Amino acid sequence: LHGHGHEALDLFNKMLELGGSPSGVTFLCVLYACSHAGLVSEGVDIFHSMVHDHGCEPVPEHYACMVDLFGRSGQLEKALNFIENMPVKPGPVEWGALLGACMIHKNTELARVASDKLLEVDPANVGYYVLLSNIYSADRNYWQAASVRQVAKKRKLAKVPGCTLIELGETPYVFTCGDRSHPQTTAIYAKLECLMAKMKEAGYQAETETALHDVEDEEKELMVNVHSEKLAIAFALISTEPGTEIRIFKNLRVCLDCHSATKFISKITERAIIVRDANRFHHFKDGVCSCGDYW
Repeated sequence: LHGHGHEALDLFNKMLELGGSPSGVTFLCVLYACSHAGLVSEGVDIFHSMVHDHGCEPVPEHYACMVDLFGRSGQLEKALNFIENMPVKPGPVEWGALLGACMIHKNTELARVASDKLLEVDPANVGYYVLLSNIYSADRNYWQAASVRQVAKKRKLAKVPGCTLIELGETPYVFTCGDRSHPQTTAIYAKLECLMAKMKEAGYQAETETALHDVEDEEKELMVNVHSEKLAIAFALISTEPGTEIRIFKNLRVCLDCHSATKFISKITERAIIVRDANRFHHFKDGVCSCGDYW
């Protein structure tokens, strides 16, 4: 969760050396660590050891970790082959892991395969429609992206809006994309504008590939500039003393642009920024993230 995959693997190996007997949960944790650290061969060895050496029967979450392990590393065909050769019928968690990998690596062909399977077994999950729409948008196939969103709308499936929580003292503050409801909105946006100028001087370029609309790049940049994470960070910067660590919580996976922007902000402001998104913790410091840009 915190980007210490190698350390997790070392601890696991030490446990085995000391005669410890790993449970299914232990294997799940170490496979997750391998997946998020890009330790593909190690993850494969551990999965085989789990089954053949320790007699631990895999559950869907173990299989999903393996799909994620291959998928995150860009080995999408291996991920698909793993699913197709599972000894049990694959379900939403395995196909969902593949769809998520297709989003990371912008593979629309396999995304169609995964989404078709997902919509067969779990047609009411709006997250799959959102992912598929984002994949099409990243491929600049805006017509298909709009078509997917229209299907979800006809089925009356509502997307969970992205939001970011920050607590100052004992007071929680929640921001949404483009939020202007905060009493300090003017100061927040002024701070964000100042940050953007400094970030661009330092080499920052907005990542607009997944902006969902067929509009000019300049307009897409304006859209991503006011994502909830950036607003929350700007608010923290004007509300806390220099050097204070910033902690925010995002209910969805942090987007590529906000991840890149937060690295720049941490360096420019000399602040440590911790972001807890739907998948993991990201520790930003001096322009570097603990995930190693692998999340």
